[in-house]
Amino acid sequence: MIKQSNLTVKGQVTIPKDVRDALGLKPGEPVEIDWQGGTEALIRKPIRNEKADIEAYKARVREVSRRFAHLREGRPTDEIMREIRGDDPFPP
Repeated sequence: MIKQSNLTVKGQVTIPKDVRDALGLKPGEPVEIDWQGGTEALIRKPIRNEKADIEAYKARVREVSRRFAHLREGRPTDEIMREIRGDDPFPP
């Protein structure tokens, strides 16, 4: 099946809807462009590596957990908020 689309001045190409649907492409998802040499390129949906995705997600969770470890100290929320704000906005 051959489809045709125009190149915009910004170098963008619209992938026809029936092709997007057939590939299961959603807005914002990456696509792979494999230059075949000469005047030919292949556009495809990348094959996802779920194991790598899970490991990357776990790494992000560990980093967030590390950054906010001080919030797990069992201190009252009011005390933490006073520390963050630098003073007590509601003095006793």
